[in-house]
Amino acid sequence: MPSLTITPVAGRIGAEITGVRLGGDLHPDVVAELRQALLTHKVIFLRGQDHLDEQGQVGFARLIGEPTAAHPTVPALHGNAHILDLDYSNGHKVDRWHTDVTFVDRPPLASVLRAVIVPEAGGDTLWANTVSAYEHLPVELRDLLDRLRAVHTNQYDYVRAATVDERAREHAEVFTSTLFETEHPVVRVHPETGERSILLGDFAKRLSGLSAHTSGSVIRLVQEHVTEVENTVRWRWSPGDVAIWDNRATQHRVVHDFGDRPRRLHRVTIAGDVPVGVDGRASTVLSGDAAAYSPIAA
Repeated sequence: MPSLTITPVAGRIGAEITGVRLGGDLHPDVVAELRQALLTHKVIFLRGQDHLDEQGQVGFARLIGEPTAAHPTVPALHGNAHILDLDYSNGHKVDRWHTDVTFVDRPPLASVLRAVIVPEAGGDTLWANTVSAYEHLPVELRDLLDRLRAVHTNQYDYVRAATVDERAREHAEVFTSTLFETEHPVVRVHPETGERSILLGDFAKRLSGLSAHTSGSVIRLVQEHVTEVENTVRWRWSPGDVAIWDNRATQHRVVHDFGDRPRRLHRVTIAGDVPVGVDGRASTVLSGDAAAYSPIAA
């Protein structure tokens, strides 16, 4: 059995792991060690996984949990129903902080992202630790957030889309081809660690029971805190790198500083549970049925 070396790469989030060759045949003890590192560090990075192909990536993901469909609305990579092809040469641009697929009632447990083609410089990805962000809030603000709920939706910002090209607008139309809306607690209790984490990001559009102006002000305030540099880690990609993050405890975004140079990554997401708030209330579906996208993890 290989011996893993786990090296933190930032003070509050992120660790690089060496000594393991990812695939669907890993020993259960290695999988358990990787999962514990994921819970501890929120995002883990493994370089040099050039041997992985689509089948191997999905095979490894199955050791963490049940893979979801590629996306609730966006088609999967041809030939593999579990892989979302993040090809940034097609006008697709996601440069805002978000947690994956929070517009459904069962956001992924984790995501496994593999670098296929990356620019020689630029195109890094940032992650933020939403647990440490919560823990470093003033207690009065934590108490407020514990009681709030937010509506998340995949409704696209067409004002923003007007500034990009036709391919990006076509992607936005596919992205919103089925409308999903879910009311989540702003603070969820992590089902494995019991930690409290902030559940917001770019899919959070308004706070339940508050005016649009107040909602926007509170969400901006909290998001600015979540994404403070002390809560973040930045990863410089090389082909063959794999990043795995706990989607229940992080947000992330791409740095779009690579112009028209190609950047392509493949993502597999792992089925997650329905978030539960500090008060014990679970998330509530307002629109859309995500059953075809993902089972609800036990």
